Amino acid sequence: MNEQTLSSLKEALKHSPDNNPLRLLLAETYLAMNRLNEAEEEFTYLARNDVDPKAKFGLADVYYRKGNYSACNVILEEIIDQGYNDSRAFLLYSKGLMQENSILKAREFYQKALLLDPNNTSDDLDEQLRLKSESLDEYEDDSLDHRFLEKPNVNFSDVGGMDSIKKEIDLKIIKPLTHPEMYKAYGKKVGGGILLYGPPGCGKTYLAKATAGQVNAKFISVGLNDILDMWIGNSEKNLHDIFELARDNSPCVFFVDEIDALGASRTDMKQSSGRHLINQFLQELDGIESQNEGILIIGATNTPWNLDPAFRRPGRFDRILFVPPPDEKSRESILRLKLKDKPIENLDYLSLAKKMNHYSGADIDAIIDRAIEYKLEGSFEDGQIQPISNKDLLNAIKIHKPSTQEWFATAKNFALFANDSGLYDEILDYLKIKK
Repeated sequence: MNEQTLSSLKEALKHSPDNNPLRLLLAETYLAMNRLNEAEEEFTYLARNDVDPKAKFGLADVYYRKGNYSACNVILEEIIDQGYNDSRAFLLYSKGLMQENSILKAREFYQKALLLDPNNTSDDLDEQLRLKSESLDEYEDDSLDHRFLEKPNVNFSDVGGMDSIKKEIDLKIIKPLTHPEMYKAYGKKVGGGILLYGPPGCGKTYLAKATAGQVNAKFISVGLNDILDMWIGNSEKNLHDIFELARDNSPCVFFVDEIDALGASRTDMKQSSGRHLINQFLQELDGIESQNEGILIIGATNTPWNLDPAFRRPGRFDRILFVPPPDEKSRESILRLKLKDKPIENLDYLSLAKKMNHYSGADIDAIIDRAIEYKLEGSFEDGQIQPISNKDLLNAIKIHKPSTQEWFATAKNFALFANDSGLYDEILDYLKIKK
């Protein structure tokens, strides 16, 4: 398109201002020339008169190019719901959804775009959604066993503090495995689920792995990316296959990280694929088609308020444990563990621990790393290994602030105003807020 063509279209429209097909052509010409403001003006005029879904599609394209992804997605959702069955619209909707981090729905609509037009592909979407196909040989080399099964070499002695949580896990998970005859006498199954929630970096994943090591069980850890697949039904199959792997290797600790990403509330979902995946997850937890005897399921989440209530039903994740930042005694224990094999000098672990209120385990790691960096600078200068001192760690504490504060600001609101069942009472106890 050139300026002469554009001038001709504008001149023709002057003589025929109600010629909507001509105006649509002018709008599309502006868009092709990347003159977004003029294109938006013409598409908006047509969209308001509800002339042609192509006008709304064009307006959505303008918004996408301008970075207004929310407006783009609202328009596309509307015309798609009204029956606009166009591969380009599905592709643009998928791109817009990815920009808003709605991965599951983006996969669904990219698949629909490809079904309508296999040539209408996007390299960016292919890469982001990991759609590159694998040969059968590559799949066999990358078997489920190889990808997911672990035999942890850590146990509870490697976990600093968390005594009350260890006790709960011991009663719910470890004792049934070590004393199955007692549980059998009461007709109680060996297995079940525990949901760990709390601020990030407080050791939920490490605790799950240590649980498997404590009972010498196999360990399987999965997250959202291990399950999701663009093709309808494949995500559910992936989930089932991993559960089957756990059943074939019992006793096994099956850890699901960021479980809220897989088990978000179904009432918040418009797309059916997300609801199907949650329903599959619930069926696997219930062991409807297969027994879960000896399968010890631990879920972890930073946002339990986003989890579908069905997951908290008895027999599923019926024990919900708050994993707070380590207390003073635990922080002291963590410091001793982390610094055990490092060059140190007259450390007062207790006084250091007192300075780290609300710090997570990950924060303590960061403080130690920062202190080591101080010492490395000096060691490089004189060529001697310099021990870590109290002063180095205190300097690091002054610089690195606790990362849990933002989480507690959000959690406090749920604990105060959305806590009818008392689920978040432990958060209030930790914050010393009266109920």
